[in-house]
Amino acid sequence: MKKVRIWLTFCICAASLSPAWAQTYPDRPVKLVIPWAPGGIADIMGRLLGQKLSTLWGQPVVIENRPGASSNIGTAIVAKSAPDGYTFLLNTSSIAVNTTLFTNPGYELEKNITGVINVAWSPNIIASSNKLGVNTLQEALVKAKSSRLSYGSPGPGTTAHLAAEYVFKVMSKVDIVPIPYNGAGPAINALVAADVDLTSVSMPPSLQMIKSGRIKGLVVTSAKRMAVLPDVPTLAESGYPGFEDYTWVGLFAPAGTPSAVIQKVNSDITGLLAQPEFKERLLSLGFEPVGGSSESFAKYIQVEIKKWDRVIKETGTTVQ
Repeated sequence: MKKVRIWLTFCICAASLSPAWAQTYPDRPVKLVIPWAPGGIADIMGRLLGQKLSTLWGQPVVIENRPGASSNIGTAIVAKSAPDGYTFLLNTSSIAVNTTLFTNPGYELEKNITGVINVAWSPNIIASSNKLGVNTLQEALVKAKSSRLSYGSPGPGTTAHLAAEYVFKVMSKVDIVPIPYNGAGPAINALVAADVDLTSVSMPPSLQMIKSGRIKGLVVTSAKRMAVLPDVPTLAESGYPGFEDYTWVGLFAPAGTPSAVIQKVNSDITGLLAQPEFKERLLSLGFEPVGGSSESFAKYIQVEIKKWDRVIKETGTTVQ
């Protein structure tokens, strides 16, 4: 009985201190773990967001890239970190995919990780090397029927990987060899070097390479064309209606992080996304700002888990 009283007293004190703590938070550097190699969609967003939050908070936001195992290594690090509000994870929609794709990703998503806010999304894009010599997705698929082609992706379990598998295997009945990389940056570099024939990645890390003509954008997976790449058609326009795909980037914290801190960080990022200058910067890179509450983000993740579970089963995707 004494232990119960002590525990209740602790909970009451913690609850009463949370608002005051949130007012002074953060009072030291904050670590932002990005479980992907530099140059990918999460890394681009992390550095933009980290710079803005550092200015807003008056404290450094330290970026730590921890790539590997389709983001599971970095995610597991955050899942096991102290829930003190000073360690966060910025991951992509692969975190929803990995729940199904990996038997043991090294953490339990619902038990060990808390969603803070869905920051932004971007469509994926299928692009070709200039060496391949095609201008459309249809031309690439015709070549794939007579030649052994390969495509790079940010890694198994990314939505870019699964989208390509769905387009190639399910919708086109074409076998193109997948080559996984540790992020979009390395996958794009491989395409520029023509180490692979095609690639499927999110738009932001590939945008400048396409605009400069170093690779060829063939199709975007959004419902409509993107303003930053108006000449690249959608899947539906290319003869493949009924399938849309986006890579979103969300902020997460270790489970047990004080709700007052979660709410403050959510509110601060919501404010940043509403700033015209920051919003315009994101749009120019191919992002679409999202925002919303941590509760709505949690519900969205559950929808995403079910969606990608279906795609994984239909494509027969597995990991070694």
